[in-house]
Order: sequence, then C-alpha cells, then structure tokens
Amino acid sequence: MVTTISDVSAVIVNANTFTPRRWKGNLMRADSLLQSVQELFALLQRRGTAYVLVGGIALLHYVEGRNTEDIDLIMAWPALQQLPEIEIQSQDIYFARGVFGELQIDLLLTENRLFDLVRRSYNKVEQFLDQPVPIATVEGLLLLKLYALPSLYRQGDFVRVSLYENDIAALMYAYQPDMSPLFDVLKQHLSANDLQSVQEIAAEIEAKIRRFRAGR
Repeated sequence: MVTTISDVSAVIVNANTFTPRRWKGNLMRADSLLQSVQELFALLQRRGTAYVLVGGIALLHYVEGRNTEDIDLIMAWPALQQLPEIEIQSQDIYFARGVFGELQIDLLLTENRLFDLVRRSYNKVEQFLDQPVPIATVEGLLLLKLYALPSLYRQGDFVRVSLYENDIAALMYAYQPDMSPLFDVLKQHLSANDLQSVQEIAAEIEAKIRRFRAGR
C-alpha cells in the first residue's frame, strides 16, 4: 500500500508510462514528478489550504492493486483560486482539472454538498514522508464511489463503472464497513431511484464477498 510521497510518484509514473495515449507526448520523469508531488503537498501545507486527498492514490493507502495517472483532491473553489501555481485547464460547478508542474490534478469542489461533507467529516491525517496529508477515510471513499456510480451508468462509461465497483468491493472486503450509515448519508444526496441502485450494487458485492469467503 502507498505510504510515502515517493510511492505516490512511482504509481503515477507507472500509470503514465503504460498508458498508450500518452506515448506521443513527453512521458513523466520520475525525479521531476517526485519533486512536483513533494512541492504540491508542501505548498498546500504552507498556504494552510483545506483539502482532502481522494481518488486512486487515497485508495492505495488502504488496498493494493489500483493504478492512477493523477492526484485527486477535494477543495473549495475560493481556496483553489488562492493557488495560482495550479494552472486550471477546465472547470464546471463541481469539478476542475489543473496541472502543477508535470502533475495532473483532478479537483472535486465543495460546492457539491457531499464532497464538502467528506472534506469536513470523513478524513484523517497521515504522514507522507515529513508532511501531514489529510486523506479520506474508507467510509469517505465509499461515499464518493457510490455517489458517482449512477451518473457513470447513465453515461455508459463501462470502464469507469468497472473500476469503481472494483474499488468498492476491495474496500468492503478488506474493512467490512457498516454500509447502513453510508446509505443514510447518500439518501440526502441521491434520488430515491439512484439510492436503490447503489444499495442493490452493494448487496451484490456483499453476496460475492460471502461466496468468496465461503469458498476459501
């Protein structure tokens, strides 16, 4: 599992190296990427920016086997505006994408009430080398993954649906969280139909986990 900033940079370098669509451009150098990762977290700490690390890197803190090409952060838009070092490439009401050096950053903006809730209530601080980094808890990651699934299904994004469902399964298998409180939270952020869909998906995953444990 990822526990240091150097681990973070290695994961991102590997993801970019083995992503064919990036072969035509300049592949990230491990040393420069490591520097970008270190400088990003140092900048956020120095500015006192309220943020939480989420996405694939956060997931790798808890389970193995996930690859990712970028850093995902939850942050408020006003806080992001105070970071001119991050060059914003695209932005809408709930999401933004930017670059910091050679590092791509995907941002979940706290204008979304669930993202704000995860930033405020579902995080803990972990040490990455000599820097404290706020990272989403298992429950926070599950909330974000489950919340995203109905939209991904409507978009017909089979690849991301598969990745997210696998992430959810890995977390549920490793940590056996109580899902009922999470559904109570999601009830405030999803339609009744979408909530029923994610509950059914979670039930299917739980059934697979039970069959797997029984067959071991």
